[in-house]
Amino acid sequence: MAITKNAYLRYRILDRCFRDTSRKYGFDDLLNDVNKSLADADMEAPGIEVRQLRKDLQYFRSMEGYDAPLETVKEGRFSYYTYSDKNFSISNQPLQDNEAEQLKAALEMLGRFDGAPQFEWLAETISMLSQRFDLTKQSRKAMGFESNIYYAGYKFIAPFFNAIVNKRVLHLGYQPYGADVINFEFHPSYLKQYNNRWFAFGYNPDAEEKLAHIADIWNLALDRVVSIKEIPKEYRENDMDWEEDFFSEIIGVSRRDEEIQEVVLRFTKEQAPYIITKPIHQSQRPPIENPDGSVSVRLKVVPNFELEQVILSFGEKVTVEQPEKLRQKIKDRLSGALKNY
Repeated sequence: MAITKNAYLRYRILDRCFRDTSRKYGFDDLLNDVNKSLADADMEAPGIEVRQLRKDLQYFRSMEGYDAPLETVKEGRFSYYTYSDKNFSISNQPLQDNEAEQLKAALEMLGRFDGAPQFEWLAETISMLSQRFDLTKQSRKAMGFESNIYYAGYKFIAPFFNAIVNKRVLHLGYQPYGADVINFEFHPSYLKQYNNRWFAFGYNPDAEEKLAHIADIWNLALDRVVSIKEIPKEYRENDMDWEEDFFSEIIGVSRRDEEIQEVVLRFTKEQAPYIITKPIHQSQRPPIENPDGSVSVRLKVVPNFELEQVILSFGEKVTVEQPEKLRQKIKDRLSGALKNY
């Protein structure tokens, strides 16, 4: 069974109590200390009851748990808990099987970037962690990821990431498709991957086109960057909750300076199971079944190029019912595509 975040925090608190030689912790003391520490870490976190604490003590002593030298010492009518081996700590114990599996999975995720430019350090880090925690006996990978280490923008992920974390201003050389290289100052604040490409979001003080209601955000494709260097200028911060305030209202990464609209799409009977189990967007409402077996879904999004691409990917199995402007645009694009055949 995997150790949850709450359980792991409880175990760390109990471990501290058992190792504390300046105080004697009885059962009630342990219960109060655990609940107080949990509340300090998260005011909304539920406390534990007597039954859960008994299970935790049992877990500490069991072979499936930490096999800890935990003893109950009686002093008259008072009993307290402590380690008989004062050098013991769960922090010094080897990983349990379930913890090792979770760490292996995390290393597999990191392995997505192994071999990519400027991420050479990952190979050494993964090797070190595998040896430190005795993970070299992994028989085979349990997960696979889509990744292209030859993507032109990979080499710029690390510089952008470091600039965001350390609040640095960049001077970029950038070449839009079909245009000459332009140079400008950029204050990066977020990195986002979409459709196997990486994009940087931030502030460009010289930009002409800005989303006035969204803090002058500029969107750059990393594969179009041709040069990058830090410059000693004051960094303009952006405290936006990107996933909640920006990406929750669009599909993909491009944002027009428009209001959110209700988009209604009707999918054929054959396509219905797919669209029900794999929503297009987080705003998708429960589908409405039509008499012919087709389903209609409603989205609350700002229409953009990526939305059009998603709709077109369903071919003849989807019809845009509203808004009319989007319906006409998809119709025009399909008509244009038909002329190629």
